[in-house]
Amino acid sequence: MNDRRSLVIAVVSALIVIGVIVAAIVLSHQASPSLQNASSAPAMNQLQAGSAAPEFRIPSTAGLFNLDAQRRPVLVEVFASWCPHCQHETAVLNRLYANFKSRVAFIAIPGSATGMDGSTPESEADLLNFIARFNVQYPVAVFDPQLKAADEYLQGGYPTIAIIGTNKKILSISAGEVSYQTLAYALRKAR
Repeated sequence: MNDRRSLVIAVVSALIVIGVIVAAIVLSHQASPSLQNASSAPAMNQLQAGSAAPEFRIPSTAGLFNLDAQRRPVLVEVFASWCPHCQHETAVLNRLYANFKSRVAFIAIPGSATGMDGSTPESEADLLNFIARFNVQYPVAVFDPQLKAADEYLQGGYPTIAIIGTNKKILSISAGEVSYQTLAYALRKAR
């Protein structure tokens, strides 16, 4: 009889603990419904090589960036300040920018509403910290709270890198880290 009572108490205790954990998770998500979980992947966009590049105008660290006004190929990066792959990719993009900035326009666009700490909303301070901490040399768009431009290009993961030709068609687009050699090759071919 004692064994059965102990088993019932253990089962009830376990159910209570599980219920408390589930309630805490639900409440934490309800407390900040607009905050994206830093580890969740964004939705997959339908862009592919040959697609028309979605037009955008966005203020950046180098002034207003207007895709339609560009007369040279463009490298667009959609990144998240909290993303370790994006942080690593800054070194690759800095090197590309140093070698190709005279013939290719560069723009990095913040694509996450989650800040650099991975848990608070993105802010201008996060972008400035990201730029300083990773010595970003290429132009970075000023935070767009609606993430309109980023959402047009995002391919289900950070970073997303698109290369756009002078005809405003996507030449290549991919999610995740891309090597210097791969991007340099694509930029050399870009027209």
